[in-house]
Amino acid sequence: MSGRPVKRSLTLKGHRTSVSLEDEFWRAFRDIAEEKNLPINALAADIDVARDPETGLASAIRVFVLNWYRDRG
Repeated sequence: MSGRPVKRSLTLKGHRTSVSLEDEFWRAFRDIAEEKNLPINALAADIDVARDPETGLASAIRVFVLNWYRDRG
């Protein structure tokens, strides 16, 4: 567990993009997608559409993951 972000590839609306996420956030993001019965690219696309244009996708994913677990607690 290094805590360093790792570049990950995603496909949004047919276009490849990448986000840099720490392993812990990536695993949690995958777990949420699985729990919601969504492909990870579909969940990323949902987050992408809902995010503020001033917020980067990786940051939006981190906040989504944080809120997901906070709301469940």
